[in-house]
Amino acid sequence: MEKRIINPWKWQDERSYVQAVEVTNPKGTLYISGQTAIDDGGKSSTASMKAQLIQSIENLERIIKDAGYECKNIVRLNLYTTSTEELFTCFDVFQNWTTKHNIRQASTLLEVKGLFETLKIELEATVIK
Repeated sequence: MEKRIINPWKWQDERSYVQAVEVTNPKGTLYISGQTAIDDGGKSSTASMKAQLIQSIENLERIIKDAGYECKNIVRLNLYTTSTEELFTCFDVFQNWTTKHNIRQASTLLEVKGLFETLKIELEATVIK
């Protein structure tokens, strides 16, 4: 697999995403449903945005690892939240995670009216091998 980042500007770097990612010769592509703060028993979290973000990231990492892929090969990561204002108070958690794994992904951030039950954040990813 070969991955090429297309970034005509630099301003997006401080926002933890890139404008485009080109992938050639992939061995596999993993399309991951939105991961949220739902525990192993299927119970939705009622915790803070930060706690839900951390659990959503952990659930996403688990899917990626169990499938035999690596976080560094996330090429698309969409974030859905019920409150961008609340998300931005803990956005450093997301930024530190992408930095830790050297994730350079195309992204879209959407504020939505609601998510399943009591959830505040959902992460949807595409990973290549």
